[in-house]
Amino acid sequence: MPMLEDQLRQIMAEETARLHAAPDLVDRVVRSSRRKRTRGRIAAVATSLAVAAAAPLYLVAAPGAVQTPVVSETPEPPAIDDTPPVPSEPPSLGDLGDGRAFKHVRVGYLPDGLRWSQRSYDFGDRYTTSWNYDGDKNGFYCVQIYVYEGQSVQEVDDRVQVNRDEGRGEEVTVGDRTGYVVVEGVGEDGMKGTPTLILNMGERRRAEIMFSPVYAKKFRDAKAVNRELTKIAEGLTADD
Repeated sequence: MPMLEDQLRQIMAEETARLHAAPDLVDRVVRSSRRKRTRGRIAAVATSLAVAAAAPLYLVAAPGAVQTPVVSETPEPPAIDDTPPVPSEPPSLGDLGDGRAFKHVRVGYLPDGLRWSQRSYDFGDRYTTSWNYDGDKNGFYCVQIYVYEGQSVQEVDDRVQVNRDEGRGEEVTVGDRTGYVVVEGVGEDGMKGTPTLILNMGERRRAEIMFSPVYAKKFRDAKAVNRELTKIAEGLTADD
């Protein structure tokens, strides 16, 4: 009996090394033994070892029996909702009428022919509105004013300093206040940028006045654009 069990273990080790139990495992063990009376015990031992070691698993019942693979069902992972969130619209400044007064700022001068676009955004310490030809909120802007207050002032001051260090733009005087005129966002491929005047309205407030590149084309040259930007800046006052 020890020799028979040793043969069985040797055969099972060979099968386990290949990570599966062969369907004729029991028959080969039985044929290697001359003691038919032990077949029942051999089949039982082979069955328990094969089930423990095989992948995929086979249930061995007896010599000549059909071996049925045991299939382990893996539960499907839960569905993942990969739908991107819909961005919410920033809060607006409400109905501004002609748009000449918005939050803490009043606009004294605008070029002729412009109407409030009915579009504005309020981010707390930053807010903006714009004007175009037809007053359509979905239309292109002609003039836009962006106001920075409190801690957000540092953001625009840093941007001015970068332009100053790199030799872009120039300092301007706006009444008793100072400003900086620059063309922002000039493309490397020669595309026109956005004519911009950044006005210092006090220690904790800056106003960025912008002409769209398309609107700027209606003026004769860059000097004419800068004169209009300066006139808008001169008429810009704080109502607080």
